[in-house]
Amino acid sequence: MLATACPGGTTPAITDSTARLANVFSRVESGWHTGRVHVTDPVIAAGEAVQGAEPCVLLKLGEIVLKGRNRQQFERLLHANIRAAVRDTKVPVEIWHREGVVVLRVAGGAGGPPDAAEAAAAADRVAERVSDVPGIVRVCRALRVPKTPEATVAAAVALTAGTTGAFAVRPRRRDKRFPLTSSELAVEVGRRIQEAHGLPVNLSKPDTEVFIEVDQREVFVFTGGLPGQGGLPVGMSGRAVALMSGGIDSPVAAYRMMRRGLRCHFLHFSGIPLTGPESIYKAYALVRGLDRFQGGSRLFVVPFGKAQQALATSGADRLQIVAQRRLMLKTAASLAKRLDSAALVTGDSLGQVSSQTLPNIAALDDAVTLPILRPLLGWDKTEIMAEARRIRTLSISELPDQDCCTLLTPRRVETRARIDDLRRIEGRLDADEMAAELAAAAQEYRPE
Repeated sequence: MLATACPGGTTPAITDSTARLANVFSRVESGWHTGRVHVTDPVIAAGEAVQGAEPCVLLKLGEIVLKGRNRQQFERLLHANIRAAVRDTKVPVEIWHREGVVVLRVAGGAGGPPDAAEAAAAADRVAERVSDVPGIVRVCRALRVPKTPEATVAAAVALTAGTTGAFAVRPRRRDKRFPLTSSELAVEVGRRIQEAHGLPVNLSKPDTEVFIEVDQREVFVFTGGLPGQGGLPVGMSGRAVALMSGGIDSPVAAYRMMRRGLRCHFLHFSGIPLTGPESIYKAYALVRGLDRFQGGSRLFVVPFGKAQQALATSGADRLQIVAQRRLMLKTAASLAKRLDSAALVTGDSLGQVSSQTLPNIAALDDAVTLPILRPLLGWDKTEIMAEARRIRTLSISELPDQDCCTLLTPRRVETRARIDDLRRIEGRLDADEMAAELAAAAQEYRPE
């Protein structure tokens, strides 16, 4: 159910027509911790076979390492975001920082340290969850072993049990005091894997890569990993209000800006009282899905139907779509001021629909003084849909609902709107005051 944060606010009952939304969203959620990372027998076996081995998660950083003197500020915020995300898993972890790497160690609970299977399962849940945290380029399930050649070789042999095809060993020796050089370590580990499993070596195109990282106090051994989201930690670039239509484009636009460090608040315009509540539930489901990238998301819903009627009766005619979008932006700017947000985010794609021509985009920019960020401006629909599928919002966006933007649409839409004509229409309605009233009437929802 929706969780409203407005005192005295009411939540519309879920209707039969929105029941499918709950089913789709439950399928989306089910993949968060189980869809991509699984406990594997070699990991458990290695944890049991190697004395002192411990499952952990290695997080590889991307452009954060290039931030020079500001790097510590980026890293502190990333650590805070990681801690917030890991709380969802209920797994106690310790965070260690290395040069360009963050180590997540599964901590023991009240019952003492977990056994190998429990620790591996817990590390899998943590790895799956933090793969959605922007600022991380790769998530690796690793074994932390004592800093000896024997433990390193044993872990590599155990991790490659059951694999097929060619392999390659990729060592990295951060601590030069380790008794074997990188080349010697690669030769010894490769020889022992061949003896144990009979696998061939292929350094250029291996089926399995065994990574070994010799650190100051321990050695990390792992194979493969999950791609992370990349980008910057959410919150590093400030706050913005993202206009959430319920379609395919706006969730992708918000996600792209979160990857660049923006914390997004979401604003949805409902056609109520001219439409039902279905679009609200759809917007809520989209925000709940996007929340895994930033946490603490807030959705504001504005009943926009009567404002659309007022524009229609003011003589907007062919300018109706552009005029109502300007009013939406004015409302968003008023809300942004209240939320201390410095920009607006939309899913506009140049030329995709008639209201997104270059003259109309210029007319929209004239409506507010805040910058309007359009991360999808040069994307086509195929690219946007592919990204929506990857971030798992496409199935929700494709559910039918009555979008307020389709209400009172003229037979022909103006593609070269003149700003003076739009200002005259807004002057008849005192659009700035109307926008402030709409923003004040917004009802807030927060994902549970």
